[in-house]
Amino acid sequence: MKLAVVGGGSTYTPELIDGFARLRDTLPVSELVLIDPAAERLELIGGLARRIFARQGHPGRITTTSDLDAGVEGADAVLIQLRVGGQAARLRDETWPLECGCVGQETTGAGGLAKALRTVPVVLDIAERVRRASPDAWIIDFTNPVGIVTRALLRAGHKAVGLCNVAIGFQRKFAALLDLAPADIHLDHVGLNHLTWELGVRRGGPDGEDLLPRLLDGHAEAIAADIRLPRAVLDRLGVVPSYYLRYFYAHDEVVRELAAKPSRAAEVAAMERELLALYGDPALDEKPALLARRGGAFYSEAAVDLAAALLGDGNGGGPAVQVVNTLNNGTLPFLPDDAVVEVQARVDGSGPRPLAVPALDPLYAGLIAHVTAYEDLALDAALRGGRERVFRALLAHPLVGQTDRAEGLADRLLAHNKEHLPWA
Repeated sequence: MKLAVVGGGSTYTPELIDGFARLRDTLPVSELVLIDPAAERLELIGGLARRIFARQGHPGRITTTSDLDAGVEGADAVLIQLRVGGQAARLRDETWPLECGCVGQETTGAGGLAKALRTVPVVLDIAERVRRASPDAWIIDFTNPVGIVTRALLRAGHKAVGLCNVAIGFQRKFAALLDLAPADIHLDHVGLNHLTWELGVRRGGPDGEDLLPRLLDGHAEAIAADIRLPRAVLDRLGVVPSYYLRYFYAHDEVVRELAAKPSRAAEVAAMERELLALYGDPALDEKPALLARRGGAFYSEAAVDLAAALLGDGNGGGPAVQVVNTLNNGTLPFLPDDAVVEVQARVDGSGPRPLAVPALDPLYAGLIAHVTAYEDLALDAALRGGRERVFRALLAHPLVGQTDRAEGLADRLLAHNKEHLPWA
């Protein structure tokens, strides 16, 4: 089995390598290719990856290359985890929206739109080259904004599934709070990427006992602290929103916080410099503890489970149930079929098939529909360009929604992204 990782020079990659090494019985990788144009970073991370495999006795071969076409040739699956513009672009995404009184964040709001505009054309080009080199390969997208990028891939006819680590993070946390094994926890996870709610926490499977009332009764304070929302919000909703809902439920408070402290991008950039120094140590043969602070917790487990299911090795060769980003196709009846939703799905070699979702409270359905409309306009802007399309997407976003703000944000977005947007 050959896997390729586009963006293999990311500081995330050792997390992924660690998962491949530990879970080799689930996903028996014989060849792993790390692909990245940043040759120096790629060599550091490739060396560490080989040492991690050697330490854990993994027989697979790891190679590195800057040649995308050669790297993906013959691959069974290609993981895409890239950041167009690097941490410098992220820093800008987190900064200029604050000038208009809006959240500065890399995956939602105006910053998320900027990231989508930079990213969608690049990922579509990569996917076309994957299709030419390996027409049967699955594309697993971990590149944010995952929902919009996955929608672009699927609209273009690619064999693609989007992946996020929010659900698996909740699964692991809830399992620990309930003193259960993670495999015993099934989430009724519903929404869009970075806009989801846990409507149930079931023991054993989709039809199992719902432990969410017990979880909230005994651990609401801990959960509220984790998602940085007041416990009263959990008490009133009776569900667990993802921590990204804080940008919607406490927007003005978040804007004040972000304006008063260093950006997350600055923290991550400093952390990346330290991680790269560690990766260069020839004695290091495991992922360093610092990597846990970088983000992407449990990404490797989620990626291994998804790739194994798509390639026929999940759960002993049968289908797996996992939270993924995939076509709606009637799952949420108030959305168009070609919207991309983030829900539990049964996954096998034919791809994901979402499980049935109960009728949603309008409190959630309304926001999902609103953000889906924004994502449709954002994708249109990413594919066709034009300031007016950027303005329309910003005006449609529930975190913007005012013409003067949308005008100011559109000007700033284009000014800060000219090098990545030829039409600008």
